[in-house]
Amino acid sequence: MKTAVDTIFVGRDRAYNRRFQQMCGHSLVDPVACTPASGWEKGQVENQVGVVRRRFFVPRPKFKSYAELNAWLEDRCVTWAKSNPHPELRDRTTWEVFQAERPSLVPYVGPFDGVHAVPASVSKTCLVRFDKNRYTVDGRAFGRPVEIRAYAERVEFWQDGKIVGQHARAFGRDKAIYDSLHYIPVLARKPGALRNGAPFKDWELPPAIRCVQRKLGKLPNGDRHPLGTSLRDALPGSEWFRS
Repeated sequence: MKTAVDTIFVGRDRAYNRRFQQMCGHSLVDPVACTPASGWEKGQVENQVGVVRRRFFVPRPKFKSYAELNAWLEDRCVTWAKSNPHPELRDRTTWEVFQAERPSLVPYVGPFDGVHAVPASVSKTCLVRFDKNRYTVDGRAFGRPVEIRAYAERVEFWQDGKIVGQHARAFGRDKAIYDSLHYIPVLARKPGALRNGAPFKDWELPPAIRCVQRKLGKLPNGDRHPLGTSLRDALPGSEWFRS
């Protein structure tokens, strides 16, 4: 498993990668690798997964977010622990044994920042490619590398210690995910891009700005009209596009 292991040695010896070791240290887990060519070990793990799946996920539930799923699963686990005897101490429930052991447990320090970080370049169109898709970043980030920090549900782009772009993570391939506000610095120099630029095709502007855009669109070179120039100059610091 390349996400955890760099090198496989004899028996159970492994050279784990740095990020996996950090996760184990955060959770105070000592990893134990399977023995090569010992298929029954894999079966034992799969059997335990199957028990949990049948116990909590049949019929299959549906949720709108990971937070909703986690809250539901915690409630189900606590309910099950309170109503079932401990597998070894049969005179007490699993919950009662857990409560007795709780004072001896190490305090929870929060979730591990399970991020996959890789360097990347910014294209001339302010797009960064990651995992077969492209995402926009702030127009001022062009010309310098960024660091991609990929999570399960989002992708962040960092430059000089600051976030220059953040999107919900897209799956599949060949998708372009736009945030039109990233192009405001570009529009300040090239307002004509607002007419046909791909990032602006579905951009929902405030009614007042949309009205100005329609009126300027009826004039020859309307985006270079004095009114359009004034609007262009207001773009970088304007809050109109955020209202």
